[in-house]
Amino acid sequence: MTTDQRVPETREERGLVGGGHDSSVATVGQTRGMLGADDPLPQRPKRILIAGVAGSGKTTLAGRISALAGIPHTEIDGLFHGPAWTPREAFLTDVDAFTSADRWVTEWQYRTVRPLLCERADTMVWLDFSRFVTVTRVVRRTWHRARTQEEMWNGNREPGMLYAIFRRDGIIRWSVSTHRRYARAVPEAQTDFPRLTIVRLRRPRDVESWFAGPLADAVRDT
Repeated sequence: MTTDQRVPETREERGLVGGGHDSSVATVGQTRGMLGADDPLPQRPKRILIAGVAGSGKTTLAGRISALAGIPHTEIDGLFHGPAWTPREAFLTDVDAFTSADRWVTEWQYRTVRPLLCERADTMVWLDFSRFVTVTRVVRRTWHRARTQEEMWNGNREPGMLYAIFRRDGIIRWSVSTHRRYARAVPEAQTDFPRLTIVRLRRPRDVESWFAGPLADAVRDT
């Protein structure tokens, strides 16, 4: 197998199964208690998770939060994927190590570490965008990476648009198929980890409002 062949983690490893949906699948009752784009944060966040399907902008937002708040960003995909898309043996150890620190931001991914991430985080930001938004973004991103052969993690590259669309673990098909699971998984995390502050952002403009408002205020005032 060459490094140009993408063999992403299975759905079971990410803990995501089921079909697509629009964000409305998460009911009012399930999301009660979550904060919105304009709600003040209860404290300055120090250990932050970014949740959302592929194409929602998790890594981009994590990088912006890192720059604003001075919090180290660890891209969790880079810890999971070794050369030729093989899982790294040190993944669990590495996640345990960086989440033991007082301050960090990362993406909420991979079933084997999701409980640990929630246990140690103080804040989760859920990018609960419509399927149209996320699929449009992931198509654009995948096309760019495939065309430019941009190197991602440990020498890996996107294998191409046909793989992304038609293979079971292709990133575009993955983005579509995992919406429904997030609509269940995030409310479940809220129940299992009640001290975790969850911010639900449903539109890209909500991200900008939250970033410039409640997040900036929390960083500035503490």
